[in-house]
Amino acid sequence: MDNISLFEKGLKEIDISCSEGQINAFMTCLSELKKWNRVYNLTALKTDEDIIVKHFLDSLLYLRAIPEGALKLADIGAGAGFPGIPVKIIRPETDITLIESSGKKAAFLRHIIRLLKLSAINVLEQRAEYLGKGLEKNYDVIVSRATFSIKGFLKTACPYVKENGILVLSKGPKVSEELKKIERSPYAKGAVRETLKLQLPLTKAERNLIILSCRM
Repeated sequence: MDNISLFEKGLKEIDISCSEGQINAFMTCLSELKKWNRVYNLTALKTDEDIIVKHFLDSLLYLRAIPEGALKLADIGAGAGFPGIPVKIIRPETDITLIESSGKKAAFLRHIIRLLKLSAINVLEQRAEYLGKGLEKNYDVIVSRATFSIKGFLKTACPYVKENGILVLSKGPKVSEELKKIERSPYAKGAVRETLKLQLPLTKAERNLIILSCRM
C-alpha cells in the first residue's frame, strides 16, 4: 500500500476528511522529516508507516478533544511538530504556538512552517517553565505528546491556559494507576474533566486523551 492510501485508510478510521492539498502537506512533512532525521535525529521513528501512523494519525486523535472554532492553542514539547503541525493542517483557523527547547527541532519546525506556507503559527524556542508572565492565561487549549506526568503537566501548563481553557495529554493503557494517584493529590484532585479512550488507527494500540481543567 502506498503512503497516501495508508494515510487515507487511517483517516477513514477516525472519520476525518482531508482535501488533496492537506494530504499533500502531510506527504511533504513526511519527506522533510525523513530528510532532516538522517542528519539531526529528530525522531526515533524511521519508516514511512510508523511516521504516518504514530505521528500523523496519533496527532489527529487530539481533534476529538479540541473544541471547534478559532482558538489559541499551544503545543508544549512540540518536538518535530506533533501534534501541533497535523492539527494546524486540518484546522487552519487555529492559532498555534509550538513550544520546543531543542534548537534543531525548533529549526525544523520553522522550516516546515515556511515550506507549507502556514500562517498564524509560531515557534517559541524555550522551555515551557520559563515562558514568562507575558503568556500567562494566553491559550484556550494546551496540548502535549511529551512525557509529562499528569501532575507535572498541570504544574507546567496551568499558568498559561485561560480561565475556562483545557489541557489535553495523551497516555497509554497504563494510565489508570496515575489517574488514581491524581484523585488522592491535594494539588490535582478534580482536575480530570474527561478521559477519551481511543484506538490508534491501523493498529490495536490504545490511547487515552486526558482532558484537564486548571482549578488549583
